[in-house]
Amino acid sequence: MLRRPRPRASAVLLAAAALAGTAAAEPPPQPAAAVRTADAVCASAARPDLARRLGADIRDALEGRAGVASVAVRDRVHGVRCAVDAGRRYDAASTVKVTILAALLRRAREDGRRLTAAERALATTMITRSDNGAASALWRRVGRARFARFLTLAGMARTVPGPGRYWGLTQITARDEDRLLALLTRRNAVLAAADRAYVLGLMHRVVPAQRWGTPAGRPAGAGWHVKNGWLPRHGRVWRVHSLGAFDGRDRDYTIVVLTRDTPSMAYGVATIERVARAVHRDLNPGLRAADPAGERAPGAAETSDGSVPPDA
Repeated sequence: MLRRPRPRASAVLLAAAALAGTAAAEPPPQPAAAVRTADAVCASAARPDLARRLGADIRDALEGRAGVASVAVRDRVHGVRCAVDAGRRYDAASTVKVTILAALLRRAREDGRRLTAAERALATTMITRSDNGAASALWRRVGRARFARFLTLAGMARTVPGPGRYWGLTQITARDEDRLLALLTRRNAVLAAADRAYVLGLMHRVVPAQRWGTPAGRPAGAGWHVKNGWLPRHGRVWRVHSLGAFDGRDRDYTIVVLTRDTPSMAYGVATIERVARAVHRDLNPGLRAADPAGERAPGAAETSDGSVPPDA
């Protein structure tokens, strides 16, 4: 297993300064490098055996995979938390659309109103079809100040809004996306119960062509909610991400997998689904898996989600 050398402090500071200046700035892609998994950690006071097994299986799923990957898993039933390089930043691509909607709902509550019919129509197409025009319209409607306020309230401290109109270049981390999914799946003071149910309902209605990723290998009968992002950068490498929440009888867990510098969209999807299958299998022993692969529409792969213009 390849291990990358730890960067010097000066290099880290230079990278942080560059990121602060522009969300588009990033180190040159290295698609041939293997994913680092040495820091894969699962912990559970109640089920240390499960935590050890799950951590080992996540490491195995990532072993030898090209590019960069980050993982966050939260299972409330067994009290298990997992993280692999969960503080690393990635271009959000279309996954940020969930945050845009959550911020819009929070803003509407603060303004003492409900979403308008037009906003609800935009939200539906933004989440279920990953429509970029709808996302741009709602990004403008939320506004940078209110978007940043939501990030603060949500505890998404390392998420950086994209520059100008480039919401797809918002910088996200697996840890912050885990916090977002936690807000959507439990009672809290940031999002009202009706708003949480609304977002999850839309994530359950994602069109078949976009149901890949974290739902792969989920147990039959499990409730699922997903939002993905898939974006090529620099004309040759991909950012492919998947956020998933799963519920139902005796289950309540979320999975976040973010990837970068994969040689193709299909390769990124395969990396995500290797992790997802391991998580679903370990958290649902003995249950039959319902594989969503047959639901995907042909021709969906290797086409950008359009969240960032090719020349950005």
